[in-house]
Amino acid sequence: MKLSVRAQEIITNFPLGFVATVDAQGRPCVSPKGTFLILDDETLAFGEIRSPQTLANLRANPGMEVNFVDVFLRKGVRVRGRAEIIAAADPEFSALIPLWQEAFGALSDRIAHIVRLPFDEAKPLSTPPYDDGATEEDMVTHYKEKFGRIYP
Repeated sequence: MKLSVRAQEIITNFPLGFVATVDAQGRPCVSPKGTFLILDDETLAFGEIRSPQTLANLRANPGMEVNFVDVFLRKGVRVRGRAEIIAAADPEFSALIPLWQEAFGALSDRIAHIVRLPFDEAKPLSTPPYDDGATEEDMVTHYKEKFGRIYP
């Protein structure tokens, strides 16, 4: 499974991914992660800064799903796979961290782990107004106006 060009654009433009895991009691957990990068068209990763519960969940069950959404188009992508945790002491961490240093600058100094997600599923997300004939232009216009009222 490879990321489509559209999915790559969404993740690049809106890198805040909502990570879903399952805790030890079997309860779903969702946590936003704002340090996602695309490593290649079959692998995503985020720099873990303060996510002890997410790491604990992934150590017990590496199944992970991430949702990314373009808040203006109201379209996105859902990516699913098995996470791999790379600790700072791992030589692979040293090879990967320059990508975060370039993208996130000084924030990357706080990254304690890199959570890599080689995924086996990537599906598009869309909102119901498209089913009723809304266009992307309609959606962008609507949400620019809405956010403009919230944040004048």
